[in-house]
Amino acid sequence: MADAIHINRRVRENAVNLSAALQSHMLKIFAPDARKELRRFSAGEAAELLGISTGFLRKLHFDNRIPDVHTTPGGRRHYSAADLMEIRRALEGTAKTEGAYLKGRRPGDKVQVLSFLNFKGGSGKTTSSIHTAQRLALKGYRVLCVDIDPQASLTTLFGYQPEYDFLESGTIYDAIRYDNPLPFSSVIQKTFFTNIDLAPGGLLLQEFEHETPRALIDNVQPPFFSRMAATLQEVEDNYDVIIFDCPPQLGYLTMSALCASTGVLITVVPNMLDIASMSQFLLMSADLLDVVSNAGASMEFDFLRFLINRYEPNDGPQQQVVAFLRQLFGDEVMVAPVLKSTAISDAGLTHQTVYEVERGQFHRNTYDRAVDSLNLVNDEIESLLQKAWGR
Repeated sequence: MADAIHINRRVRENAVNLSAALQSHMLKIFAPDARKELRRFSAGEAAELLGISTGFLRKLHFDNRIPDVHTTPGGRRHYSAADLMEIRRALEGTAKTEGAYLKGRRPGDKVQVLSFLNFKGGSGKTTSSIHTAQRLALKGYRVLCVDIDPQASLTTLFGYQPEYDFLESGTIYDAIRYDNPLPFSSVIQKTFFTNIDLAPGGLLLQEFEHETPRALIDNVQPPFFSRMAATLQEVEDNYDVIIFDCPPQLGYLTMSALCASTGVLITVVPNMLDIASMSQFLLMSADLLDVVSNAGASMEFDFLRFLINRYEPNDGPQQQVVAFLRQLFGDEVMVAPVLKSTAISDAGLTHQTVYEVERGQFHRNTYDRAVDSLNLVNDEIESLLQKAWGR
C-alpha cells in the first residue's frame, strides 16, 4: 500500500510539473492573455488560393475592383485571410458561373461532416484535420472544428490551454452530456483563423465514455450514437463543413461522431505494424457499426477514404505497403499522400501549422515540398465535398 501511495504521489507531482512547464512554454510563445494571430499571405499565395493568376490579381487592384490591402514600402502587397474573403465576394458578384469563387453550400446542399480517425495514436489525425480545416477556410469555406479527443490537441493548436481554459466547462461535453446539456452554440469559440470556429475538447470529454453505459441502461434519449448529430442540427446552417478530430480509440465519442458524419478519412502510416493495427480497428468498427445500425443509427456516408500519412517516397518498404493498400482498396485510397516533413513537425513545436508559419523560417525546398503535399491532399478532399454536393 505504501508503494501505491508513493507512486500516486509521484504521478501527481509529474503531472503538476509538466503542466507548469507547458504553461511556461506557452507564455514564451504568446504574451499573457494573447491569442494567436494568422500571418498575412504574399500575392503569389493569395492568387493561388483565389484560383487566379498573379497578373490578374494585380490588374484587379489597378482597376480598383477589389479593396486595398497592406502594402510594404517596397510596394509588395500582403493579404490577410479577411482580405481574401472580401476579394472572393467581389469576384463572385461579377462571376459568370455561380460558385466560381464562393464554393460552399448552396440552397439544398447538406452540411458536410468529416471524421478523421484511426485506432492507433500517432497516425496524424489532428495534423491532417487542422490542415484540412485551414486550407478549406482559406478557400472560402465556413468551417467548424469539433475536438472530441480528451487530450484536446486540436484545441491547443488553436491557441488555447485546455487544462486551464476549459478545465470545468466550455467543451463539447457540455452540449452532449446526458444531464442538462447546454445549447451547442454556447460552447463554440471564434478562432484567430478567419472562417474557422471551434468546439473545444478537454479532459471532461472522458466523462461521456464513463456515463454512457449507465445512460444505455436507463434508456436516456437521444442515445449516445444520436446525440452528436442532434446537437449539430442547432448550428449546421452556419457552416459548409464540420470536421471531427476523433480520439485514438473506438469509444462512444468516436461512434457518435461517425453516426453524425457524411465522410470518413482514416489516416494510415504506411508500415506493417500500423496496417495490422488498422485491420483490428476496421474489424472492431464493422462489428460496432452493425450494433448501432441495428439500433437505428444512420450509417450512410458520401465517401470513405484512406489517407496515407508521413509518407517517405524514397522508402522502399513504404512504397510496397502503399502499393498493397492501393491494390486492396482501390479508389478508396487517396491519390495524394501527406509527405513526412520536418516543416510539419517543426511547426508543431510552436503549436503552429505549415499554413501559419512564414516560408522564411524553413529551407525553401523543405517548406514548398510540405505545402505542395498538403495542398494536393486537401484539394482532393475539397473535390470529394464538391462531388457530394453534385458538382
